[in-house]
Amino acid sequence: MDLVKHVRYFVAVTEEGHFGRAAARLGVAQPSLSQRIQRLERELGVRLFDRTGRGVELTEGGRLLLSQARPLIEQADTLLGVAARVRSGAAGVLRAAVPPELGSAVVAALVGGFRDRSPGVRLALRERGAPAQLAELRAETLDVGVVRHPVDVAGLGLGEVLCRPYGVVLPHPAGPDGGVGPAGVEAGAPVRLDALGGLDLVLFPQPSAPALHAEILALCRRHGFEPGTVIAGQDPEFVDGMVLSGTAVAFATRDRRLPPGTAWHPLTGEPLLEQVSAAWLRGRQDDPVVRLFAEVAQDVLTERGGMVPVMETVMARRTALPGPAYGYTV
Repeated sequence: MDLVKHVRYFVAVTEEGHFGRAAARLGVAQPSLSQRIQRLERELGVRLFDRTGRGVELTEGGRLLLSQARPLIEQADTLLGVAARVRSGAAGVLRAAVPPELGSAVVAALVGGFRDRSPGVRLALRERGAPAQLAELRAETLDVGVVRHPVDVAGLGLGEVLCRPYGVVLPHPAGPDGGVGPAGVEAGAPVRLDALGGLDLVLFPQPSAPALHAEILALCRRHGFEPGTVIAGQDPEFVDGMVLSGTAVAFATRDRRLPPGTAWHPLTGEPLLEQVSAAWLRGRQDDPVVRLFAEVAQDVLTERGGMVPVMETVMARRTALPGPAYGYTV
């Protein structure tokens, strides 16, 4: 028995004082209403009404129950209202994740942008690498994420794949002219990958993104850069220290904050592209809050992260479009 629905009928009969008028108000047949009140009386074990020639009157037990019936209906209405807001994306909690080193300005804009466009939803944002995000999405402990490609996209829905070029961070001596790199390259000047031979490469730990790790190294080899040693490192202080030592290089986007004594150089031909997109389980494609997060992420990554749709980059190069299984392109 739907208790709340039957209690609504009980309150309607009480307020109308007549089964016929209550039935008309509720849009049900009078015999059906009478049967439902009788069922409620059986369920509660209490006679609710006395029939009179003019209609019905509450029994003493009915009056006592009426004092609890109206608050019950109000609470049920509140519950249904909240549920409707959650379904529409106007309330609730969204569990989301972003990859490491996305950039503080991008993360701040993502949180602020989502809050402004959906103030009733609390964004529970975490930092997770792609493998952890995929595992949590499939375990349904994460609702939506921003992932770096390549990833296994089986069973996932994806937002538009966006990209931005990676450059290389090199040490240089401080000076009024901005300094020069270790091989006589002026600070900020383009560098070929094959000019980095003999240097170590500081790269994020392989387990955090195995496919991406392997693809970066393969691309370096194709362009003539065979690192002396691949050093696992993700903490900015460690990465900066290794670069400052003059023995290692690191890849980074242009917005990376660099310590004094280092310089960011674009790579000739932009062979390395960071590619990211929003990702969610394919069954969540109609979830309004998931869609909203994906839209906000795309706007923020474009406006604050300097990213562009990968199609634009590919068309500019007049090459074939790489699928979302690739994180770096030639």
